[in-house]
Order: sequence, then C-alpha cells, then structure tokens
Amino acid sequence: MKKPDIHEDVFPTAEDDVGVARLAPDTAQTRSGSYRLAYDDENFLLRDELRPARLQLEFLKPELLQQEYGIHSTVVIFGSARIVDEEAAKKHFHAMEEQVDANPDDPALLRKLEISERIL
Repeated sequence: MKKPDIHEDVFPTAEDDVGVARLAPDTAQTRSGSYRLAYDDENFLLRDELRPARLQLEFLKPELLQQEYGIHSTVVIFGSARIVDEEAAKKHFHAMEEQVDANPDDPALLRKLEISERIL
C-alpha cells in the first residue's frame, strides 16, 4: 500500500491559500496590506529586512528546478567577466560622478555611482 503524501491529503497549496484570501469580502480591513498573505505581498517581500530570505530563495529556486528536471549534479565555472581593470573603473566612476552632478536628485544615478565606487 502506497503511503499517502501528507501535502496532498492535509495541507492546502500556497495557491489554494491565496485563492481563499482573495475570496474575503472587500472591507477596509481586507484592503489593508497587513491582511495580505506575506508571500503574496510584493511590498512586504521587497523590504530591506527580508534580503536574507530573498537570498535564500535565490539559492533554492535553481535547486528545485534542477530536481524537477532530474538534474543531479552540475559543474559551475567562475570567470572574471565582471572584473574591470583599474583605468576603466576610474573612467566609469568619473563619468557617473558627472552624471550625478548634472542630476543630483536621480536615485537611479546615485545607486549607479555607489556601485561604480565599489567596483573601483
């Protein structure tokens, strides 16, 4: 006799939970972000405090996909494609500084400047 999978017989799926939550009546309470399920709330998932959880998911996602496709082992090769020589890094950093000076309130440019500085 086959042992039943506990997940099939006892627990609803995540999709089931989301579906049930969406059936809730439209009230001030249910429109509140605090009422949404955590894993169905993008604003919650993107909080800085959840970066470790997102990182864990980034590791878990390819692992689960490989298991689904029957991939049991892989080879990973690390290259140096992201390593920039110092002169090119300096040029990029100074170009980013000029762009930020021209647009000091642009958060995307400020972020790019920070990245450029770390690369340098």
